[in-house]
Formats: sequence, C-alpha cells, structure tokens
Amino acid sequence: MHILESFRSSFVNIFSHKLRSLLTLLGITIGVFAVVTMFSTVYGLKTMINEKMGEMGWNNSLIIYPSSGNNQNSHRKRYRFWTMRRETKPLTFSDYTFLNKELDPKYIYGSIQSYQTFFSKKKENFVRLTATNNDFFHSKTYRLKKGRFFNSYEDANAEKVCILGHRFVDKYFKNINLIDEILTIGKNRFKVIGILDEDILNQNGMNFSDWERRRDLEAFYIPLSTGSRYFRNNGSIDQIYMQAKDENHYDILKTKTTQKLLSKHNMTHDFAYNDVGDFMLKITKEINEMMKKWNITLSAIASISLIVGGIGLFSTLLISINERMKEIGIRKSIGATNLDIFLLFILEAIILALIGALIGIIFSSLLIVGISAALKFTFPIPVEGILLGLTFSVVIGIFSGLFPAIKASKIDPIEAIYYFE
Repeated sequence: MHILESFRSSFVNIFSHKLRSLLTLLGITIGVFAVVTMFSTVYGLKTMINEKMGEMGWNNSLIIYPSSGNNQNSHRKRYRFWTMRRETKPLTFSDYTFLNKELDPKYIYGSIQSYQTFFSKKKENFVRLTATNNDFFHSKTYRLKKGRFFNSYEDANAEKVCILGHRFVDKYFKNINLIDEILTIGKNRFKVIGILDEDILNQNGMNFSDWERRRDLEAFYIPLSTGSRYFRNNGSIDQIYMQAKDENHYDILKTKTTQKLLSKHNMTHDFAYNDVGDFMLKITKEINEMMKKWNITLSAIASISLIVGGIGLFSTLLISINERMKEIGIRKSIGATNLDIFLLFILEAIILALIGALIGIIFSSLLIVGISAALKFTFPIPVEGILLGLTFSVVIGIFSGLFPAIKASKIDPIEAIYYFE
C-alpha cells in the first residue's frame, strides 16, 4: 500500500466516524488553542511594553548637563592633566548645534525649563515654559492637533513663536482658535503656530509616565534658540538630550559625544551624563526575562490539555483496532504488509492531531483579533506560537498512535478475518 493510499484511507475512516473523531480531537484543539493564545498574549504584552517604553522617549538615551568637574574619580585626579585649572563653562546653544552637526543620533534636542507669569481673565498664573526643538515632540510621540512644528528658520534665528500643549489650551482658551494669535508670556510676546494633540501613549487606562506627559501637555513651547537668547545668559541651555538609533549604537554615541565635547571645551570635563538609556535597558531586559519565564510556565500548563487529548486519541485508536479487525485481515490477505498497516494507523493519529491543531489555531487567532480590537492594540500572532502548537500536536499524534499502530500491524490476518465469528 502506498503512502498516498494510507492518507486517503485515514481520511475516509476519520470522516466515517465524525462524532468520535470530533470528540477525539477536542482535547488537542483545546490544548493548541491554549498554547497559541497564551504564547501570543505574552508575546503581545512584551511587544506592547517595549513599544510604549520606546514611545516615552527614554530608550537608548543620555542626557548631558553642566558639571563643575568635581565628581571625577580619584585615580584620575592623580594626573596633572586632570588637575590643571581650566576655564569651565555651561552648555550652550552652540554646543547643541555642534553636536547636532557632528553626530548622527536618532534624536537630539536641547532643553530650557522655566516658569513664567501668564495673565488669563485678569488673573496671574504660572506656566511651564520649555525651550526645545522638534525632536523633543517626535521622540515622545506628541502629535499636532492644529498648526505646525517649528521650521528651520525659527530654530536658527530665535523667532518668537510658540507651540501650546492641548491641556494648556483647554484650561485657558477652551473652544478658541489660537493659531496665529499673539500671547504674552512673562515679558515677551509669542505667535502661536501649533497646538499639541492628546496623548496617544496613555490611552485605554495605560500609565507610562503619565504624570510627566500630562505636565508636558500643559506646557508652552518655544524654539531652543529663542529660550537661550531671552531666558538665559550668554546663550546657555540647561541640558542636551540624545537618543541612539538602537542599543548597539548607544555606547558608541556616548563615546563620540564625550570626545566632541572635550575638544570643544578645551579638554575640560565641565559636563556630565544621566545614563537614562542604560537604566531603561536594564528594565527592558528584566521585563523580557520575566515574560520569557511566564511564557514557559503558561505553555507548560497549556500543554497538559494536549497530553489529555493525546490520551483520548490513544484510547480511540485502540478501540478502532477492534472495530477494524476484518478490514486489517482483508488488507493483509491481498498483500498489505505490516508496515502498510502501521502507516495506516500512525497517519490517522497524526492527521487527527493536525486537524485539531488547525482548528485550535483558527479559534485562537479569532480570539486574539477580538482582544486586539477591544484594547485597540494589535496583539501579534507569532509564528513561534503556531509552530509550537503544530509541533506539540504532531508529537502527541505520533506518541499516541505508536502503540496502537504497532499492535495493529502485528495482527494475524486469519484471526482478523474471523474475529467477529
């Protein structure tokens, strides 16, 4: 008997006993459904957390701020090179433009923070003014509701233009179109060119640095050059933020930044780093390790259903041997070998297991699509989960069908033909 004939005969027998076949593959279907769903859910959660943390704007990033240079390691102070008295200076807008030109990070922006007076309805308020550039908005995934971001001319020439957070607008100018209007902040007047939209990161009950992002959307933004000219002395700025393209470029970016700033500052260590990227990388690795352990644990629990389904398949095949004694005897009497009978039963077991697995994958995919629609986040259906479910089902099919197939292949054809007489 050829293998194709074994396949055909297996399918005929499966569909000849529809109810029994359905009950047999139910356990395998539930098992594969559980494995794929749990694997996909854990994978999706890990993906979502990594994406959301990236959208916060702190992954693979470092913050440069002015330093007196007194925090050098003691062994460095032994060298005269490090103990020479040099002129120290703060970070400046020139430092930012220099690094922006010399380096190639994913994002780079300077920052100046200040609280200024603002009058609304004859009442004095204090508003958080932030001087920065467009990479700030892009790195933190802040979108525009109206208007536009700063253009290159405004960035370079300290133009008095501003972008408002939507919470600032909702608080003081609700239902008023402010685009192209003039607002007085402190002693300066600024033209409104854009309004930020609502936060897309913390939707559906998420809480990724929610307090910080709410504060950002209440702020008043002006170009960095404008802030350094009108709100600081000598063009100084508070800090410079840079984000590497990925974790492999992070250390390279930090090393190059150090070299460039040292050369520009006359080899003076008057700056320091806040290694936010290193901290975020540790958190991400811990989350990934935790999710990996959860994946293994949940997959092991879900596999119990597959084992139960395999036991059901094993029992069904043993019962099937007694029902098909006459068929086995006739097949052997017309030339079927022990291997042919073995293949007939083992292929039936594998086919049943695969049908159950495919049904489980379909139902799991539908459930994941439903969860994605409800949470407004796309949970991926990872190929690893599907392959894991199919592999488990094939292995269960082989082990469940192995003993019944061997037993059926060794039956004497004469005894089989006269088994029911």
